[in-house]
Amino acid sequence: GEPAASLALQILDLSALLNEGASAIVDDSFTKCFKGTPAERWNWNLYLFPMWCMGVLIRYCLLFPIRCVLLLAGLVIFVVAFALVHCLLPSRGARLRGLKSKLERSLSEFMCGVFVASWTGVIKYHGPRPTMGANKVYVANHTSMIDFIVLQQVCGHSVIMQKHPGWVGIFQSTILESIGCIHFDRNSMKDRAVVNQRLKDHVRDPNKNPLLIFPEGTCVNNEYSVMFKKGAFDLGATVYPIAIKYNKIFVDAFWNSKRQSFTGHLLSLMTSWAVVADVWYLEPQTRRAEEETVEQFAARVQALICKRAGLTQVPWDGMLKYYRPRATLTEKRRQEFANVVREEIAFEEKTSKTNHPPSSLSQRSRTSPLSGEPNYS
Repeated sequence: GEPAASLALQILDLSALLNEGASAIVDDSFTKCFKGTPAERWNWNLYLFPMWCMGVLIRYCLLFPIRCVLLLAGLVIFVVAFALVHCLLPSRGARLRGLKSKLERSLSEFMCGVFVASWTGVIKYHGPRPTMGANKVYVANHTSMIDFIVLQQVCGHSVIMQKHPGWVGIFQSTILESIGCIHFDRNSMKDRAVVNQRLKDHVRDPNKNPLLIFPEGTCVNNEYSVMFKKGAFDLGATVYPIAIKYNKIFVDAFWNSKRQSFTGHLLSLMTSWAVVADVWYLEPQTRRAEEETVEQFAARVQALICKRAGLTQVPWDGMLKYYRPRATLTEKRRQEFANVVREEIAFEEKTSKTNHPPSSLSQRSRTSPLSGEPNYS
C-alpha cells in the first residue's frame, strides 16, 4: 500500500548514509584482528557430555596440579641459579663478562622451556636457528607474550617490549633487563628516542644476544597481521623473518590484554590439553635501497610471514585499538547526518505543499553527502 511505499522511499532517501554505516559494520577488517576464536560447543548431547566431564576432571584435577608443581620447581631452580650467577660472578674482564652473559642466557632458555612444558607445549621449529652476530634483527608476528617464550627456549634473544605492571614488570626490570632486553613506555615520546638509539647500539654489537622485535606492536589473533612499524627495518641491518602459527584445536593462544590479565592467560593455557604451534625461520631479507622505501621493505617482509603462517595482511595500524576517535571528528559526522535529515524534512514539507509525490534523495542529488563521491544508485 501507499504507507509501505512511502516508508521505502524514506529509507532510500538515506541510502548513502545507511550504505556507509552497513559497510563499516559488515566489512570491519580492523576489529576482526583482535577477536578471539570462541570455543565450539560439542558436548551438549547424552553420549558426549560424560566424556567432556571426564576431560574437565583430567585437565583441572590431574594435569593442572602437575603443571603447577613443575612450574614452581623450575622457577625456584631458576631464581636461585640466576641470583648466584648474577650476584656472585664478577663482570670485570671480557672473558668473565662473556661467561656471565652466556650462563644468564642459558638460564633464561631453561626457564622458558619450563613455561612451555607447563602448557604441554608441542612446538615444531622449521629452518635454521638464530645465531649471534652484528647487524642482525629478527622480526615475528605477534599473538601473545608467550611468543617470546616460545622463541626464547631455543635461542636466547634480547626483545623490545612494552613495560607491564605487576609480576611481569618485576620480571622485566630484573631478569630480562640483565640479558639485554629493552623496555619502553608506549605513551612517552622521550622513551622512543632513547629506545631507538639503544636498538642501533645493540644491533652493532656482535656480542649481544640476537635482537627480537614484534613490529606489529600489539597482539593480533593469529588470523590477521596488522601493519608492521618501520623501526625494525630502519636500522641498516639484515632482517630475519619468523612466522608463528598456533593450532587452535586445544586452546586459542591469542592474548586480549583488555579483557584478560597475563596471569589469567597463562592459567587458561595451563588448564588446556596442550599448546600446539609451528615456528618457521625464513630466509634473511635486506632492503633494496634504491628500489624501495622503509615502509615498502616492512610490507614485503610482512607479506612473507603472512604467506608462510597463513595470515591475512591488513593495512591497519594496530595501535589504533588503544585510541578512540576524536570528539571533533565524531561531532562532524553527527552534523553531516543532521544536515541530511534536515534537508529531507524540508523537501518533504515542500512536496506536500505542492501536492507532488516525494522523490528519493538520489534523484535530487547525485552526490553522497558524506563521501563527496558520485552516487549512481
